[in-house]
Amino acid sequence: MRLLAISDLHVDYAANRAALDALPPCPDDWLVLAGDVGHATDQIERALRTLTTRFAKVIWVPGNHELWTTSDDAPRGEALYGELVARCRACGVVTPEDPYPVWPGDGPPCVIAPLFLLYDYSFAPDGLSPEAAVDWAVESGVLCADERLLHPDPYPTREAWCEARCRLTEARLAAVPAGHEIVLVNHFPLRRDLAVLPAIPRFTVWCGTRRTETWHTRFPVRAAVSGHLHIRATHWRDGVRFEEVSFGYPRHWQAEQGLAPYLREILPGPAGPAPAGAASRFRRRPWLAVD
Repeated sequence: MRLLAISDLHVDYAANRAALDALPPCPDDWLVLAGDVGHATDQIERALRTLTTRFAKVIWVPGNHELWTTSDDAPRGEALYGELVARCRACGVVTPEDPYPVWPGDGPPCVIAPLFLLYDYSFAPDGLSPEAAVDWAVESGVLCADERLLHPDPYPTREAWCEARCRLTEARLAAVPAGHEIVLVNHFPLRRDLAVLPAIPRFTVWCGTRRTETWHTRFPVRAAVSGHLHIRATHWRDGVRFEEVSFGYPRHWQAEQGLAPYLREILPGPAGPAPAGAASRFRRRPWLAVD
């Protein structure tokens, strides 16, 4: 039995949908989806229903694409998130609003914690306000589509929504029973030093919040899973494994391989930090997109 992870399926693309449809079943395994399944709600639901036929349990967190509102008559912000949660529950998919499931596999007791935290522009250089952080990114020719499409309603700003989500999540993590480890699953990386984008470095302002940078030591974290960067990698910080598990757009994966080789094993996983030189063994050629 394994806990597998992937993110950024982007099923809005026909090639990605075909790869998902061709994925062989893993009936004994659990799957965590670390966001950006897509941005069309019906296609997201179709993907979730497909995956529930392939895995024993599916656990989902939203990315920024799921939260895009692309028409004037569509739900926005928290209302859109609530609709996505309802559709997940109708499919039997675990969401950040549900009790954290306990991993039934071998090893110490472990809960899987799907997180919805957003970002607050604090991955920008010290001293920049959110408005100044966006201006700083735009100076380099980078502007995330979230500025047009991801609405924080009823919160006044995305950073206010992020703060509320972080406070709620901290309380839930603090209530995890003693003796249990935690696998954190979030769309955005939890540490600024992991949000490294060589081709568009200033895109980091849309990549997370400094509020989470010490969560892997404050809480008994066994591993942390994220996506968003479209740069698959394994990193170790303070003895904790951080996995970036993006699939990506069609140009980011090899069609002849299909989806299965891109699933990352989180549990049981390795017992400790990899030897020197081995931490990047999952790394592929970096790819980036302003989305």
